[in-house]
Amino acid sequence: MSFINCIKLPQPKTILNVIKKMIFLALGAFIAGFALEGFLVPNEMIDGGVVGVSMILSHVFKYNLGLLIVILNIPFVCMAFTKMGKNFVIQTFFAIAMLGIATNIFHSFKVTGDHLLATVFGGMMLGLGVGIVLKNEGSLDGTEMMSLVLSKKFGLSVGEIIMAFNIFIYGASGLVFGWEQAMYSILTYFVAYRVIDTVIDGLDTSKSVRIISDCSEEIGKVLVEDLEIGITYLYGKGGYSGIDKTVIYCVVSRLEMSKLKEVVRRIDPSAFLSVVDVHEVYGTRMKKRIDKI
Repeated sequence: MSFINCIKLPQPKTILNVIKKMIFLALGAFIAGFALEGFLVPNEMIDGGVVGVSMILSHVFKYNLGLLIVILNIPFVCMAFTKMGKNFVIQTFFAIAMLGIATNIFHSFKVTGDHLLATVFGGMMLGLGVGIVLKNEGSLDGTEMMSLVLSKKFGLSVGEIIMAFNIFIYGASGLVFGWEQAMYSILTYFVAYRVIDTVIDGLDTSKSVRIISDCSEEIGKVLVEDLEIGITYLYGKGGYSGIDKTVIYCVVSRLEMSKLKEVVRRIDPSAFLSVVDVHEVYGTRMKKRIDKI
């Protein structure tokens, strides 16, 4: 195959793709808005970041929550223009505007007064909404954008700045709503972020496996022919022994993982395995052998 055949030019964005992305951005924003107004606001709990600041100010000064969310996020969205690009800024502003509209639509739509239920289900719905927005290249909060700029200015990591910002916000919520509500808010935050990870990474995470063994050829043959797992041989040298080694590299599903371990233990019980979670895999896997179809 020639080099020219390996080159695939990027496909231009179609109107259909843009519409689809905007629909998902709006859907995620509306789910997040329902979580805020249906679970958190009635139970005096807050989210982190700029949304959390908006919720505190809305409670203290009786301002419209949706309007505050949009206004307070504008400086951070503008800040992101040079860092993230035009498309991200437009999609983020659209998602934030949809969140502001959603909070007004679902205003006073109280689902439950039970704090534990509000923490769990409010956090799950909030994480689902935010995760959908992030997966479609948007954002509902300007905290991370601000952190990207400040991290370069002060030499701190993005995570450290976000953590410091949220400590301040939850401390303020403790003074306004009470410390018990602040603790429920922190629990909601952690539930939401676990769901965000699940939405973005998916439930079926793959495993990246490296196998170092003196029986690499035998193990590789069984993996390819019996389990139909695509593998790659990597060549290295033992740091202590100085002996050349053949390393097997492959990416498998969780279901294939147990079969792989069984094969390795049966052929070489002393083999070394390194297993790492893989959240995204691109490209095609080895096709089934023609003679087995």
